[in-house]
Amino acid sequence: MIKKIEGGVTTPKGYKAAGLRAGIKAGKTNKDMAIIVSEVPAVFGGTFTKNIVKAAPVLWGKKIVEEQEKVRAVIVNSGVANACTGEEGMKNVEMTAKEVADILCFQKEEVLVGSTGVIGAQLPMDIIKKGVKMLCDSVKDDRQSAIDAAEAILTTDTHKKEVAVEMTFSDGTKATIAGMCKGSGMIHPNMGTMLGFVVSDVAITKELIQKALKEDVEETYNMVSVDGDTSTNDTVFVLANGLAGNILIDEENDDYKVFCKALHEVNEELAKNIAGDGEGCTKLFEVQAYGLETKEEAKIMSKSVITSSLTKAAVYGKDANWGRILCAMGYSGVEFDPQKVDIILESEYGTIQIVKDGIATDYSEEEATKILCANPVICKVDVHKGDQMATAWGCDLTYDYVKINADYRS
Repeated sequence: MIKKIEGGVTTPKGYKAAGLRAGIKAGKTNKDMAIIVSEVPAVFGGTFTKNIVKAAPVLWGKKIVEEQEKVRAVIVNSGVANACTGEEGMKNVEMTAKEVADILCFQKEEVLVGSTGVIGAQLPMDIIKKGVKMLCDSVKDDRQSAIDAAEAILTTDTHKKEVAVEMTFSDGTKATIAGMCKGSGMIHPNMGTMLGFVVSDVAITKELIQKALKEDVEETYNMVSVDGDTSTNDTVFVLANGLAGNILIDEENDDYKVFCKALHEVNEELAKNIAGDGEGCTKLFEVQAYGLETKEEAKIMSKSVITSSLTKAAVYGKDANWGRILCAMGYSGVEFDPQKVDIILESEYGTIQIVKDGIATDYSEEEATKILCANPVICKVDVHKGDQMATAWGCDLTYDYVKINADYRS
């Protein structure tokens, strides 16, 4: 059994967190550094951006995932991405990890690092070191500490993003998985400027947690797009410290399926939160593609619609411009018969079919506009050539997106 519960990264057993302002973001008062610490070593998995240009913390994280069996902490800063920073950037990542390890008495290779913010700037290491000390002195396992950590990793996000889920295994043991993330702009399939940190008290092997994460990312974070830009810093880490006391999951049995389902619920919720908080957006735009021959075709088609600038602008304008949707389907690269396409719009205000067999229905523009006024808006497209479907998440495209990104470094 799986159920959503109130909580954040301190909800699973054995995790402490902190978030605070160290002073990285000059002239601002918001928090800019966070830490998560496991009381005992935790197995972990990680996935990263597919951008050839990878930030220093991504390169550090990939190395740790490949070489280390367990970790103890994740340290994150916002404001400076530490991307395109050369050898100095790599030294600064290692120095940050060492600062944490020295204070908390474990090895620097047990510390994962995340950064987000402006590309090309070096980390202000005097501020980082001070922030690390303050964080390590502040870690607690209470709810507020999780909230502080979730707030400290934000950049242009408008709100924190957290979720927690409780699962019950075959022997009756209850375990918890919880996560926090950030992401608002430079978001595109293959992971955007997004950082995701998921922690659990489940007992599971590193091999299986990595397998579960890698597979689920394809159905969640990689189905999100805000603006078509794939970042240099995308990272998702999942930790599991085993303190729930369940029988170790070391094979793909029923308990593994329960864990995967709970992980998916957490990741999907975080992914939708990212899409729904896209820079300048007013609503989450969800596209469900049906009737494809393969899962991959369905993914390609749903992504094509959510990444269409014209479609995103129409959603913002509350304009049921179905021609833009059909056009995006047509250039997706997926073969289909345009004369067999159905398109439906749906929200809390109702459901309306605007296209049947490739041509417009006699729908009410007034009703369609009302449906598009809601948040979220769901678009269902069906090409009737198979039994596979996929869902992608994006947002509308507004004037504010340009305003935010025209002066991001200011």
